[in-house]
Amino acid sequence: MTTNGHLLEVVGLGKRFGTVRALHNVSFGVAESEIVGLVGDNGAGKSTLINLLMGVYPPSEGEIHFDGKRVRFASPSESRKQGIEPAYQHSALVEMMSLWRNFFLGREIERRVGPFQFLDRRRMREECMRSMRDIGVNVRSAEEGVRHLSGGERQSICIGRCMHFGAKLLLLDEPTAALSVRETERVLAYARAVKEQGISEIIVDHNIYHIYPVVDKFIVLDHGNKLAELKKADVTPEDVINIVRTGQYAD
Repeated sequence: MTTNGHLLEVVGLGKRFGTVRALHNVSFGVAESEIVGLVGDNGAGKSTLINLLMGVYPPSEGEIHFDGKRVRFASPSESRKQGIEPAYQHSALVEMMSLWRNFFLGREIERRVGPFQFLDRRRMREECMRSMRDIGVNVRSAEEGVRHLSGGERQSICIGRCMHFGAKLLLLDEPTAALSVRETERVLAYARAVKEQGISEIIVDHNIYHIYPVVDKFIVLDHGNKLAELKKADVTPEDVINIVRTGQYAD
């Protein structure tokens, strides 16, 4: 953790793509076990900011501090090794694979028998089921095909996988998009469970009403700039929506 009590701190962060300035002088912090709602209209810079945190792009200016040190990620794999895990809107799951195979995709557990190595299928099934139960998900079987799962259940796999592999900061990109009311409530319950495990979260969403019950504060972006930083206790959903809509905020 940084000296000012933040797990993540971005200072004067900016990104240019040629002559286009997608992000400019953005600064904010995320404390441990804090949920931050990152909101703004289309083109506000939300995706650019998430991609900078993930190491997809290098920043053009500014600094990123994570877990007590300044970092500069050259790739998403580097940021994941440090404990920043994404759960994307369109979850990167393989339809034809089972739940446990998707859970450990690219991070398979192996066991050695003499000079040979084999997938430890039993251990992966057990750990997959246990991780799902830890966030309150009752899956029927680790062998179940992902193609049979609902949107909310797919999101739960991504969230559970992030927790299992030691995430310190979880990035949720539109986690409730195209979900039913009941499934939205379940996914937000998973977000609360993640917080209770001591993990911080940044939730990117357009629906302020969906995420308002779970976030601790809002960061509002507008045309690549930080327009406002708002504690939930100080604003209503309508207040946040009006700031996003008008692009104006008077502190």
